[in-house]
Amino acid sequence: MTFLEDFQASLDSLPALLQRHYSVMRDLDKSLQVLQKQNEQRCEQEVEEIKRGIQCGNITPDTSLIRFSDEALDEQKHCIRISDEKVCLATTAYDVVDQHIQQLDDYLRKFDEDLRKERDLTGSVGMTSVNIDNAGTKSGRGSESGRGGRKKTRITAAAATAGATMPVAVDTPSIDLDIPVDPNEPTYCLCNQVSYGEMVACDNPDCKIEWFHFGCVGLREQPKGKWFCSNCVGTVKRRKAK
Repeated sequence: MTFLEDFQASLDSLPALLQRHYSVMRDLDKSLQVLQKQNEQRCEQEVEEIKRGIQCGNITPDTSLIRFSDEALDEQKHCIRISDEKVCLATTAYDVVDQHIQQLDDYLRKFDEDLRKERDLTGSVGMTSVNIDNAGTKSGRGSESGRGGRKKTRITAAAATAGATMPVAVDTPSIDLDIPVDPNEPTYCLCNQVSYGEMVACDNPDCKIEWFHFGCVGLREQPKGKWFCSNCVGTVKRRKAK
């Protein structure tokens, strides 16, 4: 029997168990309320009798000698026992629920560890994982399309068409594709090819190309600060000179 089957079997009996505990607690609470009311009435009556006895001189007004009757004290002790029993039942119900929660937490923790080990094992085969977002770009423009509705991603053409990943080549300005490329896939960069590997965005909002492969522009990592392509750097300098 798997953990989930065993956990489900124990979980099925939990509602009935809690219902029994709560039912007993409800009955105890009803008995406690009746007993408390009875004891309050008895104590009030005895207090009045003590006051009258003191006024008549039959009882010495010595507080050390004034006490409730044994019946009133027994009722109070009984109330305490009922209250303790209610607390015990509530604690037992809590512990049962907490035990199930801990079992589930332990299973989820083990399941998460197994997933991490599986991911580590998968990553050790030497395939480079592909980052499909653009969170590392300097321009601050997201992975959604910019001008012309072009979708900006870093996914390789092979992954876009065949669902596989390819090693990233950042030292070569272009890459030869041995598999058919989707004719509808947009192209970028000076090489006029599809997006692949790490890419950087030109910070000129009027740049006609917008996105460039690291290898095509001689980059190995994301540049610090603003970055402009070779086509736009002259335009920016002329603007600053005016």
